[in-house]
Amino acid sequence: MKSLLRTGLAIAAGLALSGAALAQEVTLKFHHIWNPQAMASVNVITPWCDKIAKESANKMKCQIFPAMSMGGTPPQLVDQVKDGVADVIITLPGYTAGRFPALEVFELPFMTNSAEVGARAAWDYLQKYALKEFPGTRILAIWVHDEGFIHTRDKPVKTMADFKGLKMRAPTRQTNKLLSTLGATPVGMPLPAIVDSVSKGTIDGFLLPWEVMPSLKLHEMVKYHSETDPSRAALYSAVFVFAMNQAKYDALSPELKAVIDANSGAAYSQAIGKIWDGSQAAGRKAAQERGNTFTMIPAAELDNWIKASAPLYESFTSDMDKKGMPGKQMLQDARDLLVKYRK
Repeated sequence: MKSLLRTGLAIAAGLALSGAALAQEVTLKFHHIWNPQAMASVNVITPWCDKIAKESANKMKCQIFPAMSMGGTPPQLVDQVKDGVADVIITLPGYTAGRFPALEVFELPFMTNSAEVGARAAWDYLQKYALKEFPGTRILAIWVHDEGFIHTRDKPVKTMADFKGLKMRAPTRQTNKLLSTLGATPVGMPLPAIVDSVSKGTIDGFLLPWEVMPSLKLHEMVKYHSETDPSRAALYSAVFVFAMNQAKYDALSPELKAVIDANSGAAYSQAIGKIWDGSQAAGRKAAQERGNTFTMIPAAELDNWIKASAPLYESFTSDMDKKGMPGKQMLQDARDLLVKYRK
């Protein structure tokens, strides 16, 4: 009888150990906006998933859902990860207008022309001012994209006056405000909607960085590209967050948490920013090879745009003040961080 009992206990212990081992095998549902050919998919998402699989001895893997294939719309990604519908996401907080106001400081015009510098500044700023905007969510990385430029279908933009009468897409509330200030009619929409909107003539053009153009073949849908003199900060940028459901992270074993920790944070944010900076040439080349027309807006003209956009900074600080936050200090901190990390 004692022998049978010992055997039973041994089997039970073995099953328990087996269950514990199985419990450490984690699959992360990774939902995002890009198609599998996009720069972000190829150079950020797939490598990150491969790296966490390797460093966890395949105990933690991704199940990638590209191009919103889990359902919902891009603005809903922030809730999908908060609520645990998705385990990991990359999205733009600015798609959800007004919900993440502290981070909008990096979406104000003419802040930086380096995604790497913007990423380093945004990480530090996030820790001080914006983590509380993401309850139930662990931010693994934050960055801004490379310089945003102007792309139009039927006529080039060379001066501020050329914006008049144009219906232009922008990704965030602050860039919509900028377009309005410059004289265009802003049309807010997430990235996937641009293709249909340009083809139907719902919009005359859009603001975008070069990196994303080829994957959507947007260089084939417009003829004119207006870039800005590099002696000035970029016309605009937008903030990205790489986020994980906090409860999913908390449930990981210490070993698997260590793998996530090693592939997130300030250094990882900077690395992603550097990837975005390095993506410009390939995106631009596709438009060049098609024979599209390029305009460089000179610094003297851009100074007029900078002057015209000044009220946007005042509006940001005022909005923060109304929320009980130190608006002027937040703007100054963001600017100081960008100076600190500028090469």
